[in-house]
Amino acid sequence: MSNEETKKEIKKEVPTSLKGMDDLFDEQYYAFQGLFEKAQEVAVYYGFKPIETPLLEQEEVFVSAIGEGTDIVDKEMYTFKTKGGERLAVRPEYTAAVMRAYLEHGMMNMPQPVMLYSYGQTFRHDKPQRGRWRQFRQFNLEILGTTKSIADALIIRTLMTILEEYGFKDLIIDINSMGDKETRPAFIKDLVNYYKKHLDVLCKDCNERIKTNPLRLLDCKQPQCQPLKDNAPSSIAFLSNDARKHFKEVLQYLEEMGIPYRVNNSLVRGQSYYTRTVFEVIKVDIGEDGKEKEITITGGGRYDNLAKMMGSKKDVPSVGTGLSMERIMMFDECKKIAPRIMKTPKVYFIQLGFEAKLKSLCIMEVLRKAHIPVHQAVAKETLGAQLSLAEKMEIPYCIIFGQKEAMDNTVIVRNMNTHSQDTVKIDALSDYIKHLK
Repeated sequence: MSNEETKKEIKKEVPTSLKGMDDLFDEQYYAFQGLFEKAQEVAVYYGFKPIETPLLEQEEVFVSAIGEGTDIVDKEMYTFKTKGGERLAVRPEYTAAVMRAYLEHGMMNMPQPVMLYSYGQTFRHDKPQRGRWRQFRQFNLEILGTTKSIADALIIRTLMTILEEYGFKDLIIDINSMGDKETRPAFIKDLVNYYKKHLDVLCKDCNERIKTNPLRLLDCKQPQCQPLKDNAPSSIAFLSNDARKHFKEVLQYLEEMGIPYRVNNSLVRGQSYYTRTVFEVIKVDIGEDGKEKEITITGGGRYDNLAKMMGSKKDVPSVGTGLSMERIMMFDECKKIAPRIMKTPKVYFIQLGFEAKLKSLCIMEVLRKAHIPVHQAVAKETLGAQLSLAEKMEIPYCIIFGQKEAMDNTVIVRNMNTHSQDTVKIDALSDYIKHLK
């Protein structure tokens, strides 16, 4: 090896995960799985069925749906060109991908509406910070193929039930109607005219938004833009009779279900596909200064025009919401929910010597078929070390399997509390373990 190669070898470092993208293992993995299973359970009870879409889509799927002028498309989406020349995007959100699947697989020919839930990883090139990661897991709910206001209410009800099951209390829905495609242009025109009078105080991003995506002016978080929202035109003032009736019905459903809400005239959602109902779930916290502080947990809304934006000849009226699991886990209220696969080991399985290890996997299979979870340390050899570990883990029973037991087709079952033990035939082991308290 040359001196240059030696230097390169010395400088080589162990690779680390990418910024904003974490490994999941052990308790953290189970924490995410527990949250997903609870959300899935609630969704199934309300009538939703599963769908899984690919992590990669054609870039146009998200550009046409989310819209240029949005942070997701302009700044956050991971895109690349394949060797074959295709432009692909790593999934930044679920709604556009689910609508693509709905159109591609002819789901409009199924009984409508189609109610779907999905769960998986999403990626955005956002600045990593508390509550925002570049890789995050999202649970989504979509109802596709109906204009009925009850669909909006059902999405909100299901979402709120999931959050309640997670341990959240006293949440409020901020809600607004952004109107439909017939009335939206008049509202946007009035909004642009209003903000043009204040160009000198607008932030840099809003000076761009006024040209590319005016509705995002109301979504700006910069301090200098906040006061302008108070006197900005309200989308509700521009609603058609049909849109006004739809919005009123949604509010009636919320009142009937006892879900607290506030009509927020400046509420919009970042994606271009939203129409009519938009909402956010608000949590009120008391800050260090003793004052109330509002935190947005998640949101959603209706997207009646999305299908046509993606090339469909017909509209597919739809409504949905998404829930970032990483964000949910930030909050102290969020419970630790054990997933169904988590089983507390009742037995610690000790194998002593090669002959015992040869037969040990067969015993493991006997226990698995009997649904008896076990723990084992295959690398540890001494009896004392393994008994000590079982005691530390507070596992109530040990199965001791050595060379003599391997020849006799027996095991020793030791009670870790009383230190008493019995010799049990392997054929009778599962029944014996099941009857232990």
